[in-house]
Amino acid sequence: MPLKKPITFFLPDLDTTKELPFVSSGIKAGFPSPAADFDESKISLDNVLVKNREATFYAKASGTSMIGAGIDDGDILVIDRSLEPQNHKIAVCVIDGEFTVKRIHIEHDAVYLMAENKDYPPIKVTEENELIIWGIVTYVIKNL
Repeated sequence: MPLKKPITFFLPDLDTTKELPFVSSGIKAGFPSPAADFDESKISLDNVLVKNREATFYAKASGTSMIGAGIDDGDILVIDRSLEPQNHKIAVCVIDGEFTVKRIHIEHDAVYLMAENKDYPPIKVTEENELIIWGIVTYVIKNL
């Protein structure tokens, strides 16, 4: 299914990273813990999210085909082009000249690009298709 709007790509600006306060012990998602457990250090999200500076890009997701994988319209994807494509990984793919984000599914005789939304059918890659695995999605940055 063709994209309604293209994926927008960005290069990370790793020269101007900013360290922000970081609670390294974790914040309880269950019962609250005493404030005495609060310890604060500093973290740069660029240093956490970007493992390979030369091969990492950000992109804005467009559409709803991957909502079951936690990727919503407008989310920012962190994409590492140095990683090898593997079965079940989420990848930015170029199929027949169009960008899309899908989960790679490899069977013994076929490769499928799988949506994570029942409203979108799997894309079976055939010999007639031109497929490029452009990069592997390593993180999703969400706006809540």
